[in-house]
This record gives sequence, C-alpha cells and structure tokens, in this order.
Amino acid sequence: MCLWSMWSGSSGSNLSSVRDFCKRLQIPEHCAPLVEQALTHRSALAEGAAQSNERLELLGDAVLGLIVTEKLYTLFPERAEGELSRARALVVSRRTLAHVAKQLGVDQMLRLSTGEEAQGGRQRSSILADAVEAIIAAVYLQAGMEEARRFVWRMLGETIQRAPDASRVHDYKSRLQERTHALLRQTPEYRVLSETGADHDKTFCVQVRLGEMILGVGTGKSKKEAEQAAAREALERIDAVERSSHCA
Repeated sequence: MCLWSMWSGSSGSNLSSVRDFCKRLQIPEHCAPLVEQALTHRSALAEGAAQSNERLELLGDAVLGLIVTEKLYTLFPERAEGELSRARALVVSRRTLAHVAKQLGVDQMLRLSTGEEAQGGRQRSSILADAVEAIIAAVYLQAGMEEARRFVWRMLGETIQRAPDASRVHDYKSRLQERTHALLRQTPEYRVLSETGADHDKTFCVQVRLGEMILGVGTGKSKKEAEQAAAREALERIDAVERSSHCA
C-alpha cells in the first residue's frame, strides 16, 4: 500500500507525512507544503487534488540542469565541452532520476489517481523523474539556490563525480560513430520506425543504418534512448563479426 493512501484522512495528516519525508531527506520543514504539491501527479486532479506538480517539474528541470552543469564545470576543468555535455545528460536522464526517486522513497509518496495507480504509474520512470524535478523546484522556491544545490548534491553527488567516465562507457552512439569512421569512413544514420503508446508514455523503435545496411534496432521511452539501444546492438554485432574473423 502506498503511503499516500494510508494518509487519506485530512489534508493535515497528509502534510504531516510530507514533513516526515522532508526531514528524512534533510529538506527544510517550511518547504513541506510545496513538496506536497511536487508529489502530486496530474491524474490526482480528477480525484480532488488542488494542484499538480507539472509547473514545478518544468522549473525543476531547469534548476537541476544548471546545478549539475555548474558542478561538472567546476569539478572537471580539463574535460571538453562534449564530455561535460554527455556527463550532464547521464546525470539528469529519466533513468537516473527514476532510480534516485526509488532510493529516496518518492515512489511511495506519490499522489496518483486510482486509475493511474492501477496502471503501474507508481513505477513509471517518467512520473518518478518528474516528481524528483518538482521536489528540486520546491526546495529552490522555498529555500533558495544554495539549499537546492545541497539537496541535489546529496541525491546525485556520487553520480556527478562518476558521470564523465560513465557517460563515455554508455555513449554507444559516439562509440559506434568512431568505429564506423575507422572501418568504413561513414557516419551511421538513425531512423524512427515506430512510435507506440499514449502521449505521456510513448515507446520509440529506432533503426541505425550505414547506407542500405541495417546495423541495429533499439527501443526506448525517448528517441535518444532508442538510438542508444540501436547503437549498442550495432556495436555488439560488429564485435561479434570481428571475433569470428579473428577465429577463422
């Protein structure tokens, strides 16, 4: 059972639980009313919620991007712009933020409609990531940028420190382009084969090609994620071909 449904008495009991949540995350107590809104998905509006976290998520996305970029710029003065850009993309990715949300217990604190709950919304990466961004906005608005920086560092400090090297490992598109340039002097092209699902929960299928040769196909919740998956499959195929040629 989610924590929100356990609170379902008065709004005062809800806010009390959010204050406990804030205390555990070292968020100043006076941020609790806005954090409560940050935990409210738009689906809950149909069941009595006054406001959703959509506006907060928009602001939180920008605040998070600035804080992470600033930290990477300061920590890694020797890294080039492209490396820092890839590192930032890894830190602020939906996958990273959804993972952090589960670690913090955000999934258990979300306020969702009965229908969204039944459809697995509490585990949906997009909803979890949006809630984290909304919480960042709540901290920023109520406690200022310095407190927002401290909160982001507590959540993502280790990820930020590892990001430049980790992003290089997981940036399959760049690695594939390097391989195809070295082998064939050609640049891969990516084509979207299909988009399925509701607007808020799409799945993309992408193909990567060299001319008429299909190298790989991948799926993901965004075009970028699907392109990375396709590039990863292409690299695995190239590696398999090279291993077999060495054994021949």
